[in-house]
Amino acid sequence: IPSVSSIVPESCLLIVVGLLVGGLIKGVGEKPPILKSDIFFLFLLPPIILDAGYFLPLRPFTENLGTILIFAVVGTLWNAFFLGGLMYAVCQLGGPGLNHIGLLANLLFGSIISAVDPVAVLAVFEEIHINELLHILVFGESLLNDAVTVVLYHLFEEFASFEQVTILDIILGFLSFFVVSLGGVLVGVIYGVIAAFTSRFTSHIRVIEPLFVFLYSYMAYLSAELFHLSGIMALIAAGVVMRPYVEANISHKSHTTIKYFLKMWSSVSETLIFIFLGVSTVAGHHYWNWTFVISTLFFCLIARVLGVLVLTWFINKFRIVKLTPKDQFIIAYGGLRGAIAFSLGYLLDYKHFGMRDMFLTAIITVIFFTVFVQGMTIRPLVDLLAVKKKQETKRSINEEIHTQFLDHLLTGIEDICGHYGHHHWKDKLDRFNKKYVKKCLIAGERSKEPQLIAFYHKMEMKQAIELVESGGIGKIPSAVSTVSIQNINPQTLPLERVLPALSKDKEEEIRKILRTNLQKTRQRLRSYNRHTLVADPYEEAWNQMLLRRQKARQLEQKMNNYLTVPAHKVDSPTMSRARIGSDPLAYEPKEDSENLPIITIDPASPQSPESVDLMSEEPKGCSGLPPSPEEDEEGLVMRVKEPSSPGTDDVFTPGNGDSPSNQRMLRCLSDPGPRPEPEEGEPFIPKGQ
Repeated sequence: IPSVSSIVPESCLLIVVGLLVGGLIKGVGEKPPILKSDIFFLFLLPPIILDAGYFLPLRPFTENLGTILIFAVVGTLWNAFFLGGLMYAVCQLGGPGLNHIGLLANLLFGSIISAVDPVAVLAVFEEIHINELLHILVFGESLLNDAVTVVLYHLFEEFASFEQVTILDIILGFLSFFVVSLGGVLVGVIYGVIAAFTSRFTSHIRVIEPLFVFLYSYMAYLSAELFHLSGIMALIAAGVVMRPYVEANISHKSHTTIKYFLKMWSSVSETLIFIFLGVSTVAGHHYWNWTFVISTLFFCLIARVLGVLVLTWFINKFRIVKLTPKDQFIIAYGGLRGAIAFSLGYLLDYKHFGMRDMFLTAIITVIFFTVFVQGMTIRPLVDLLAVKKKQETKRSINEEIHTQFLDHLLTGIEDICGHYGHHHWKDKLDRFNKKYVKKCLIAGERSKEPQLIAFYHKMEMKQAIELVESGGIGKIPSAVSTVSIQNINPQTLPLERVLPALSKDKEEEIRKILRTNLQKTRQRLRSYNRHTLVADPYEEAWNQMLLRRQKARQLEQKMNNYLTVPAHKVDSPTMSRARIGSDPLAYEPKEDSENLPIITIDPASPQSPESVDLMSEEPKGCSGLPPSPEEDEEGLVMRVKEPSSPGTDDVFTPGNGDSPSNQRMLRCLSDPGPRPEPEEGEPFIPKGQ
């Protein structure tokens, strides 16, 4: 029923199914099964966490790691102690039914109910397609707060059996947080490296490659839980560490198997967890106390909102991309509780905690409220507030290349500034990874091959497979390389689609160029330091050479500016006749050339100055020397006099101090050159001469 699933989250529907099944089992006189904590923590939770850790979006996670840790550690501690302290006050004021509940029991209850649940967050946030930043903040918090929850839970459970709690016990409890969290991460890293190293030698047994991923991940979880370390953090660390190396070693089919088996396994676990929550609600023993349950629900919401507001105000002082009020609302509203809190409550011992049933009732109430009320209303609220949604399309290669380029650029800027930011350390880690780790954990040439070329090979393989499946080359794009179509008998193509054939040597040369030049990482260079610069013996000679070049260039520019005048705009014959008609005395014969004929131009004549053949005038004055008398006798010279009317031609108007020789030179330089005429050899005879 799509209309129902679009309104109600899947987790809510599964809990309803569990309630119906539990009621049906109880109705026929049988005892419904209860979700035991061992089954939950050993079999149902690990697949969900491994799926989340293995496919964790590493870039947004690492970029927001500081924010996530503050929410996960400080936020969870605040929730636990704020809620525990207020519930202790409620118990003291709440009457005879609650007076016997001490401070440690309330703090333990606060630590159980304060942690955001990764299963519930995944179930709800995957459906509303929230943007990547908010998703990773809430989901990352739900993953990393496991260490705080484990430490507080075991701490208060141990303290409850003590007769007196000393300062030393509190200090040791504080230190145990670092042991639990960092110890879990260390266990996960060790098993991740072992899994990557094992996958290096599985090329001849491809069938069992996926098994090693599941086996070592599960062993990491069990080893961490064995020593009361954080199993969730161990699983996340193992998945993050092993993935890049394992995927470089295993086959494509094994990668597909791992991906879909993990998705299926986590989906089945999630379904069983929510169904069992519903069944356990019907089957369990409950003790309802209105004061305690309502106070728990109210203080949970208050603590979450206050914690997010205060921590975000502090975080925004250091963030470049600030968290807006809308983001803060979604983070606070997305703090869902789930089956982890229920299982931890179920683990409590009746001997030390006689009020366990009341705790479980309050925990189930909070879970149902957050999953049903908040889970159902968060999608309409996201639409109402116009919160940015996640982009469904994958990033293009262009975006990938520009992202890497900007990373290298920012790393270089940090190096020059001497600022050791996260780009600097990321670059150091990448270099160490490429230089040492990849050679040990990745087999063959893949350890040296850049990602861009690996992607190029992958595209080749994909196109070749498509080509074989389609049975020919007719539908393949024209840009496909010839490597993809070797040993395949193609169908005959139209002539315009025929691909150019490359020889083997040429192809190998292209591959070599790609391998050596594409995505070449920044080479190790000495850091810039103005105090340790060594004088270059050739520096003075270089400076002299540069100065000489600069002077020569300036001189050349001055000569160009002096010699060059803009060519006059060619007028139409009608405009030229009009100009000459307005001032026929603008052109006069030279004073010193008595033997030259005088040309008279009739303004009404179709002839115009543009029709004069100027080929014989071209050599004159171009060399910068004064013209010889022979040249004067051969050519036809026009001299410009002072303009006598506003209509005078501006192009031939001389400036003050211009000599006839300068005019001739400028006219020669501005002349566009000869234009071929039908009869070039004939002399020009103007009308009326």
